[in-house]
Amino acid sequence: MLLSGHNAQGMRRIAYVSFLLVVITTSLIMRKIIFASLIAIASAASVLPAVAQAQVSVSINIGPPPLRVEPLPPPRHGYIWAPGYWDWNGHDHVWREGRWMRERSGYSYAQPVWRQGPNGWVLDRGGWRGNPHRHDDGERRPGRGNDRDHCPPGHAKKGEC
Repeated sequence: MLLSGHNAQGMRRIAYVSFLLVVITTSLIMRKIIFASLIAIASAASVLPAVAQAQVSVSINIGPPPLRVEPLPPPRHGYIWAPGYWDWNGHDHVWREGRWMRERSGYSYAQPVWRQGPNGWVLDRGGWRGNPHRHDDGERRPGRGNDRDHCPPGHAKKGEC
């Protein structure tokens, strides 16, 4: 059956309108998917800072070897000596040599210590402990203290402050 020019043009118009409806519907669906994805990403990102700040404690069944004897270097003004200790690299104990660390007013340094608990051996990494607003004279002062007293996040655990 042959279509007249008028009917063929009407059929093309119907096909074009149908095509536009499919494109518009697909576009709206994609927008909803993208919007839902962005909401999911934003929700996950809001949880990440809390996860990043969590501390991990690993218990192992193998106790550390005996401490190595390190010669104690002569004192240095403004520094404390952090003695070496056995660290755990995930597979074996590795020796971390002692080093000088700049004193921090209002803090005391606790050296790393292995403790045997009910679930195995656990390393307390030690580090700077104390009150950042209490100074050597025992007086509390407002504010964060001076820059020398402040340790950036994550650095104290590494023993860098």
